[in-house]
Amino acid sequence: MTSANPGDIVSTDKPFLYSENNGFRGTAMPETGYSWQKPFKAEPIEARHVRLWVAGRVRHPDAPAVANELYVAILSSGAPAVGMTLSTAGQRIRITALGPDPLPLLYSHGPGWQIITGLASTSGLTADECGLWAQLRTSR
Repeated sequence: MTSANPGDIVSTDKPFLYSENNGFRGTAMPETGYSWQKPFKAEPIEARHVRLWVAGRVRHPDAPAVANELYVAILSSGAPAVGMTLSTAGQRIRITALGPDPLPLLYSHGPGWQIITGLASTSGLTADECGLWAQLRTSR
């Protein structure tokens, strides 16, 4: 069998779709990490529990504050519960708050959004528009 480009994805005699240089193309993610998920009741007192939950899992000074603002944004939208996800990979920490329904613009970019964007390296709306996420960088 012949190969169009031996080191490329279009190689016809390879058992896998990706070439040996996939690390250079961005398809490889050599970092390992952890992920935690927890649903919280939609009550203001739970914001404290969210901050403690995050602080107990990652050692970043801004992570509890960012998680708090994400939680409050979903809580303010009237969601009956808020699903929180905390993930780490390499030098990244991602915090996501998710509700059951798409967020109105006021809650997805409300007053807490300035705090989130000020502390996080990147942030945004989830693909289904039901939640918000923020990513922090660590110095390790």
